[in-house]
Amino acid sequence: MLPMIRARAPLRISFGGGGTDVPPYCDERGGVVLSATINRYAYATLVPGGETINVQSLDYDASISYGIDESFVFDGQLDLAKGVIDHFRNRYTFKEGMSILLHNDAPPGSGLGSSSAITVALIAALLEYLRLPKDPYDIAETAYRIERIDVGQVGGKQDQYAAAFGGFNFIEFNPDGTLVNPLRLKDETIFELEYRLVFAFVGGKRVFSDILDKQVQNFKEKKLSAVDAMDAIKALAFDMKKALLTSNFDELARLLDEGWVQKKRMAEGITNPSIDAVYELAKASGAQGGKITGAGGGGFMFFLCEPQRAHVVQEALREHGAQIVNFTFVEDGVRAWMVPA
Repeated sequence: MLPMIRARAPLRISFGGGGTDVPPYCDERGGVVLSATINRYAYATLVPGGETINVQSLDYDASISYGIDESFVFDGQLDLAKGVIDHFRNRYTFKEGMSILLHNDAPPGSGLGSSSAITVALIAALLEYLRLPKDPYDIAETAYRIERIDVGQVGGKQDQYAAAFGGFNFIEFNPDGTLVNPLRLKDETIFELEYRLVFAFVGGKRVFSDILDKQVQNFKEKKLSAVDAMDAIKALAFDMKKALLTSNFDELARLLDEGWVQKKRMAEGITNPSIDAVYELAKASGAQGGKITGAGGGGFMFFLCEPQRAHVVQEALREHGAQIVNFTFVEDGVRAWMVPA
């Protein structure tokens, strides 16, 4: 019997381009996303042995148990985990059962790519169990296909690649494949960015699948305002990359602010009066620009501030009821290891 295996995949924030990684837009026009991983993780722990496959999620307080060769029922209960396990059961023989524990450093609906990070972490854990190579492109593409095709959950492509690769990346999504371009930033640029950024969990009812459904429908119907917004967001991501590489924080903040204006045009539900109030309060307190971290509707927001005003923005948001959380950026992507006995 193999020892216990653990894997972790980092969560991410997206500076620009989010939404252009969602088909059919990226398949027809090509999408780009500028993102970075943070020191919050999704974890998968695998304990081999027994006659059943057991999966427990601490985040959703849910568990399932099936025989080694028993067909899964995809009923909304840990379907992503079932999809990952099925992917490997269909290709490799499981001679023993296993118990899998899943949990996340961020709450469900955070907008930090936590669902895809869990998928990536579980894939890495199973690759470690089967003693197979762990190529980040293969892991990300496998996670995308399981989530979007096998299980049928709506969403884009950026989260899987961010979790698999880690670090600051400019990711291009084209019909013929995905290309991850790592950004080699100066240490002082990253330190200053961390100093100026304020992260706030604003909560809210976040049904991101509904928002993405509307976004996809708007593009299919070629609604001019939504399509123009997606094109603008893609162009802004290129400008953001340049601003980040040249440590031009004022320009990056301006581009974030413009990106937020455009993002709200993509689909109904991305923002609401509560989110708008948080954004305006942050700007009035010294934030230069910001955005919501995921599809919209709630979760985390972040703001790039004048350095001497970041603490003022934090205090104003805290008094408003938002939860301030400190993040730092990390370079490592998904990792899996044998737990020492």
